[in-house]
Amino acid sequence: MRTYRPAAVAAASLLLIAGAAVAAPSAYAGTRADDRATDFNGDGYEDVLIGAPGGTVGGKKGAGYVTVQYGGPDGISTTRGAVLSQNTTEVPGAAEAGDGFGAALTTGDLDGDGYDDAVVGLPGEDLEPVTDAGAVVVLWGTAQGLTGADGDWLQAGEPVAGTRFGSALAAAHFSPDIPGDQLAVTGGLDLTLYQYDPGTRHGAAARSSRLPGTPGREIAPRAMTTGDYDGNGLADLVVSGVTAGAEPGHGWSALLLGEVQGLRYDRDLRGGPAVASGDIDHDGYDDLVTGEPHSPDGGGESTTGGVVGVYYGSAGDGPVGAEGPGTPPVWWTQDTPGVPGGSEAGDGWGADLSVADTDGDGYADVAVGAPGEDIGTVADAGAVWVLRGAAGGLTATGASSWDQDSVHVPGVPEKGDRWGGQVRLSDPDGDGRAALLAAAPGENAGDGIVWVLPSGSGGVTAAGSWTFDAGPFGGARTGAGYGAAIDE
Repeated sequence: MRTYRPAAVAAASLLLIAGAAVAAPSAYAGTRADDRATDFNGDGYEDVLIGAPGGTVGGKKGAGYVTVQYGGPDGISTTRGAVLSQNTTEVPGAAEAGDGFGAALTTGDLDGDGYDDAVVGLPGEDLEPVTDAGAVVVLWGTAQGLTGADGDWLQAGEPVAGTRFGSALAAAHFSPDIPGDQLAVTGGLDLTLYQYDPGTRHGAAARSSRLPGTPGREIAPRAMTTGDYDGNGLADLVVSGVTAGAEPGHGWSALLLGEVQGLRYDRDLRGGPAVASGDIDHDGYDDLVTGEPHSPDGGGESTTGGVVGVYYGSAGDGPVGAEGPGTPPVWWTQDTPGVPGGSEAGDGWGADLSVADTDGDGYADVAVGAPGEDIGTVADAGAVWVLRGAAGGLTATGASSWDQDSVHVPGVPEKGDRWGGQVRLSDPDGDGRAALLAAAPGENAGDGIVWVLPSGSGGVTAAGSWTFDAGPFGGARTGAGYGAAIDE
């Protein structure tokens, strides 16, 4: 628990980092805003950040911790990694029961030093006397990787009980005025944008506002994603969640476009609360993928098993040259021809998503988690899918699915494992083909385990797959919920 200290946060009717209309700095001119590979130590290999928000730290249950694994020519392993928590030297705060450190994660180069930084949400943090106000910790990347040194603490300007600030995070280059990434944080129905001055690690400027949207349709945010949907070289932000109020539970997302003046709210899009981004059809524009695992109406599809939507990015012809996702969504379910399996109530298909190229053909593929999938008579054992990208967009051709009953996949299906609760396509060995990380936060009565399914010329394969938990890094296993969050 920390004592609440007021922070200077400017209110704004629209979330903007305002500035003069200037060209992007040369360091970012032409930089792809969808390049989200995470590299904390600057060695050129992608690193992996995983949360265990239920983990016990210093005897405090649910204090939470994260693990970091560093990529290399042989990918990730359990020998090149570490555990970080609020009890790690110089990490702000202290481990307390129920903080949920690691419940939300994102990465980006916030201080512009060339090393990616880790941003960790702890939405259960109490700010005396406010309970579950939430907070965020920034861990800085260095040539030695992540450490707690000089970590920064962020909290809402006016904490409110139960808002769980830090429940969703995203970082990207939304605006061209500084050479670092900006950080977006949700809490309650609000959205805050942070911006560090170059070379600084504290005192980030912040602007907060109510999440913009269509009047009468409030979106309670659950997740965020970034991508360059309009091809202008700046990242756009999608804040996704479910509707509140008179018709609750429907998945909707707010699209904010990155422009010279900052982020500008554009419109709402049907679909959510799971979201991910990547260039599926390889046309130079990022595409938005939404997942609605428990839709009241399936985003227009007649199913309660879950639905995934794809919005394809495009150039605009307006005065700011921005349109973003410019086509109606294409809806996918397990009943779509060519998709393995069949849609059943409670599957939760689309509970988590990841987008990256798994076979090196230049087209991003889509991983889909369905943690509620029953395997035979085993309830909520969970399963994962990979659908392939192509010139015509997402295709069922070559689609694959796996569960713990699949050949070469370690383990056996058990009730409540919820395999696929988190999915992440990552390329830690730098061969241009993303492997699949699939987490089962419910495995071993809530301890949590992560599976690695490697990729080859044919994409993701179960052959050679292996598992790990937080034990080799020094994390307490019992009830950790390891894999409840994996940085996208």
